Amino acid sequence: MTIFTKSIGLLISFLGLLPWLESQPLNAQMLSYPSSDIRSVAQDVIVPPMVQGIAAAGTRVRETHPDYRQTQVYHATYLPKQWHAGEKYPVIIEFAGNGPYRSPFGDVSSGRVEGSCLGIGISRGEKFIWVCLPYLNNTGVENVTQWWGNPASYDPQPTVEYCKKTVAWICETYGGDPERVLLVGFSRGAIACNYLGLYDDEIAGLWKAMIPYSHYDGVRLWGYPKSDMASARTRLKRLRDTPQLICHEDSGRSGLEATTKYLDRTAIPGNFTFLSTGFRNHNDAWVLRPSSARAQLRRWVQRHVLED
Repeated sequence: MTIFTKSIGLLISFLGLLPWLESQPLNAQMLSYPSSDIRSVAQDVIVPPMVQGIAAAGTRVRETHPDYRQTQVYHATYLPKQWHAGEKYPVIIEFAGNGPYRSPFGDVSSGRVEGSCLGIGISRGEKFIWVCLPYLNNTGVENVTQWWGNPASYDPQPTVEYCKKTVAWICETYGGDPERVLLVGFSRGAIACNYLGLYDDEIAGLWKAMIPYSHYDGVRLWGYPKSDMASARTRLKRLRDTPQLICHEDSGRSGLEATTKYLDRTAIPGNFTFLSTGFRNHNDAWVLRPSSARAQLRRWVQRHVLED
């Protein structure tokens, strides 16, 4: 038998195996990913789809603050599985990354509220009300997927106002505990934790704790106004003793090392904890998979939000 004949035979055998390979569970297909990639670990938390309807326990619905019902603005609200009217619940407020985005490793971000998943990965759908807030355009009538506002002014005020109003409305409507509100964000949302979440004293006073994941306000210049270190330092002063868990993937020049150096240069004291995800991916879906980093993240939330 010639080498050519053997090669043809092997190819035919492989093609015959394709239907079987495609039928195998995801775990079997994960073998092709390195251990540094989130896809090498089976997902154990499922993100509930955002649906139309009335908010109820264990569901995630599309909502709009009453003041904006004549606009195209919307956010996503999830009530925990154990939710009952009249009881109090801690709240997770989440900001998404920019979109559309695709990394060299195949990580994607739509930039839309329905694409966020930090909150469900942290809570497992239990105990917390989880709300993914939008970024608004300059006129405050629709969501945007790149930064906040419109180029080139990127006005943050419409987004800040929607955030303030919606946090209060969520607490009044669904029993959110205003003393236990956790702000989290991925990428653009990580920057937003300080850029928007510390925009003024009023909004800075809403948060029990913060988790910015992947990027940090002031570490580098971006294309929107007041991204410089001096402006970011003014915002950072409003953090005071609010604890932050600052997370980053295991790559990138704007990672944990760059953030720690930046915070050292500001000379502003703070209650900071640093955590590497252990994965290479710029992707908030790392929290949907078991890892030592996720276990540390959940313990930190337990201590600083649920118990403190």
